[in-house]
Order: sequence, then C-alpha cells, then structure tokens
Amino acid sequence: MESYRGVPAWAAALVGLVTGAVALGVSWLVAGVVKASAFPVLTVGDAVVDLSPSWLKDWAIRTFGEADKAVLISGVSVVLAAFAAGIGVLAFRDLRYGHAGLVVLGAIGLAASLTRPEAGLLDVLPILAGVGAGMVALSRLVRRSAAPGSGRSGTAEAGTAAPQPESEAGLHPAPGEEGTVVTAPPIMRAGDDLRAFDRRGLLTGLLSGVVMAGAAGAAGRLLSGGAEVDQARVGLTLPSPATAAKPVPAGSDLKIRGLSPFFTPNADFYRVDTAIIVPKVEPGSWTLKIHGMVDRPIELTFADLMRRPMVEADVTLCCVSNEVGGPYIGNARWLGARLADILREAGVHKDADMLLSTSADGWTCGTPADVVMDGRDALLAIAMNGEALPVDHGFPARQVVPGLYGYVSATKWVTEIKVTRFDRDEAYWTPRGWSAKGPIKTQSRIDLPKSGATVPVGRTTVAGVAWAQHKGIDAVEVRIDRGPWRQARLAEAPTADTWRQWVIDDWEATPGEHTIEVRATDATGYTQTSDQAPVAPDGATGWHAIRVNVA
Repeated sequence: MESYRGVPAWAAALVGLVTGAVALGVSWLVAGVVKASAFPVLTVGDAVVDLSPSWLKDWAIRTFGEADKAVLISGVSVVLAAFAAGIGVLAFRDLRYGHAGLVVLGAIGLAASLTRPEAGLLDVLPILAGVGAGMVALSRLVRRSAAPGSGRSGTAEAGTAAPQPESEAGLHPAPGEEGTVVTAPPIMRAGDDLRAFDRRGLLTGLLSGVVMAGAAGAAGRLLSGGAEVDQARVGLTLPSPATAAKPVPAGSDLKIRGLSPFFTPNADFYRVDTAIIVPKVEPGSWTLKIHGMVDRPIELTFADLMRRPMVEADVTLCCVSNEVGGPYIGNARWLGARLADILREAGVHKDADMLLSTSADGWTCGTPADVVMDGRDALLAIAMNGEALPVDHGFPARQVVPGLYGYVSATKWVTEIKVTRFDRDEAYWTPRGWSAKGPIKTQSRIDLPKSGATVPVGRTTVAGVAWAQHKGIDAVEVRIDRGPWRQARLAEAPTADTWRQWVIDDWEATPGEHTIEVRATDATGYTQTSDQAPVAPDGATGWHAIRVNVA
C-alpha cells in the first residue's frame, strides 16, 4: 500500500484534474486516429441525450435553444472535473484508490460507447488508451509530489525544524526558541519510506501534464478530419440544376425591418438535432445505401449523386419542437437529386410504407414513403442557398421533404435508407412518445412588434409569417384586444412549400397595453385552431398572441 497522506487538498485536487486532462487528451488523440465520434466525452453526452426522457429534452430545447448541446457538454465536463479532483484526493490516500476511480470512469465511457447504434471495436480504443495514460500520469504526479529522504519540504528554508514522526507532527516549539511555534512539513508514507510534500515537484509535474494533455488534444483535433472536410466543402463546385426553381416574385419579400426575410441566411437557419458534435463526413468516403424492401439495392457515392440530374426547390423546414410563435423554422433554396427517382430505380415494393433513414451519427428517421413518391420536391440535397450544405446542416448530403416536420423527414448527414414498414421498424423519436408520422400543421407567427415591446402612439406595423407547407397559405387574419378579425396583406409565394409573409401597416395604436393575435387559413380552407396544444406528440397548435405597451 502506497500512502501519501498529508498533501494539501488543493494539491491533490489539482493532481486529479491534470490526470483527467491527460486521459482525455490521449483519448482525443486516439479517437482522431481511429474514429472521431468515439471521443469519450461525446459518447457519454450522446448516452445522456438518449437516456433523457422526452420532457427533459423538450425543456432543454425551450430553455437553451440551439445552445443545448454546448450546455450538455459543459455539464458533462463539470461532472468529469469533479470526479477527477476526487480521484486525486483518493490517490494520496492510496494510489490504488485513484487507479480504481479511473477504471470506474473508463467503465462508464465503455458502457456509453458500446450502446451506441454504430458502435464497433474501434470505439473502445480511445477509452482504454485514456485510462492507461491517466494511470501513468496519476502515479507519476503523486510520486513527484513527495520528496524522499529526510522528509523535508522541497520549499522549506534552511534552519526549519526537521519533521517529527507522523503521530507527533504538527505544532511544536523550535529548539532554542522557547515559546516560538513553527509548522512541520506534512509527512507522507510510501511503503516504509517517510516523504514530505514537495511543492516544486508537484508544480513541475503539473506543468508537464498540462503540456502533454494540450499537445495530445490538439493533435487529436487535427487528426479528426474536420479541416479536410471544411476544405472539401469550400472547394466543391456545385452542378447546374437540370430543373431550376421558379423565379421568386418581386413581392415575396416585403423587406420590412424586423420581419423574417423570405430566404433565411444559412448562418441564421435553426439547428435542432441530437448530435453532440457535428459529424464531419468527407465527400470522398460518403456513401448512401438504399436497401430493404426493394428489388435492386443501390449504393451511391458522392460522385454518383453529383452526376444525377439536380433540382432546385424553395422549401420551408420546421421542427416539431417549435412552439406556437417559436423560432425553429426557416426557408431556403435547396439543390439536390429527387429521392423518388432513386427509389424508383431501386424498385420499392408495393407494401412498403416507410423510409427508415440513418444519419452518420446513428440517428434514425421514419419518413412516409407515399409522401416522398407523390411528386413533391423531396430531395437528397447537397446545397443550401447557393452554397454547399454547411456542415451543421448535413454536409455532404441530407434529406429535404416538404410538408413534414424535420424529425420524420430531414435527416442530415444521411448514409442509409432502409425501405420498410411502420409496423416493423421504429425511428429514434417514436418510442420516445412522438407520432410516427408528422405532417406540418398550419401555423402563423407575429414577428413585429416584439412581445413586450413598447411602441409609439399612432400608426403601427404588425407583420409576420405563416406556413402550411405543401398546402399553401390563402389568408392571414389579425385582431387587437379580441376585436374583429382583420385581413392582413399577403406577400407573394412562389410555391405552396414555402412560408408567406403578411402585414397590417395601418393599426392606429392607442396608449395602454394591447394584445395582438394572429391566425392563418391554408389552401384547403382549414383555419388554424385556437386550441392550445404542446409540441408533443405531433406539433403545437394555437394562435400566436403577444402583448405590447403603447406609450
């Protein structure tokens, strides 16, 4: 038993933290070589996402929005840091306790990693390497913190009283100076040897550990392939569309300040998914496998996809987590190959009704096959608003299907499509309480004035957007303080697959607090209901209402 008792708690905690940093740095390095997604922090984070109940995920999206992944990773990191500090404290009691703590951390990482859908033998290597490196680092840091021999502290000044045996260490008068009290350096035992806390040895050891952790982590980041993917994306020359999108009518964007533009800039387009770290997929290694209930399974490379006839389409996407008046919706011009054409080449069986697509990170999505095959612009998209897909939005390829919420249609980083049936397979969200099929509901939103804003007395503009993808918006009505409904002026819409701007620019605002409500009617004649329903299981309903102060 190697015991090094007597080291200050702050020093022991620092040793644990640096040990943890070394373990993670080495793990990241090995993950960069074998498989970037196998980095333990990411696998643990993914496991937390998968094991979290739906209500917790909904709360995280509502509370943190697109920052929910960063918050989760920060939380996992804080827990790991606390655990690592505890390992340091235990290691100075008995080094074996510290090693056991690292094994426990490794076991948690292995459990999280091996339960991932895409898990393989390579996923265990970063964890094993990290645990091994952590054990070596912990042993060396603990031993460097203790000076052998006399047991005198490495920072003790000449003339300081020699330490007493452990049972007598503490406060005692120095020889020849009656009444003067000095503190003896803390005593540690390593086997049968007496050792004293060596501050200099600790600091140099910690510095070496930090340098090693940083170098390993930086190398892992470089090896993970992110830079190569970014370069491939920037250097991609997009093919010309065989079928171009209809010209956008001049009146499609009212160009009112504060109103959502007709096309959502890529940098502002919402992102809601389960990926803790965005998959970095190189176009040269990407393939799409189409199999299952088909006559002829197909496997496409990215070069194959690029050679197919390209179609441009303006399509609004919406997340099922979007609450009434929420931000998780955006409109873009997409470029891609028609998914229906590829499926026809594969020969879909007549009794198949589901397309189970899989993302590069293992997430799955169940899309109704009849929706994709009914003639709408369902695409395997490679570009967004005139540029290659941003990595955050699915580069090198993703699904875009008008009229369906993203959780049943918009698979990013798609690598596989299994043609199957809803009574045989389930996608990621279905067993978590969400509907198997998710047609988008007719909705409208007030963009300005902002809720809670103070506006001046007099003529005031009220404007927003409405959507009913693949049906189209025919009318939008607004009312103030439960008064009569007023018809809003609609912007043009090139297709039924995009949202539509609306405006009332002659409201004479009077002093006081006012409530503004909006409702939309789609091209089928359906007017959105006032009944409030939550996002689960198949999308929120209700009228968007805001309150403003007029002064």
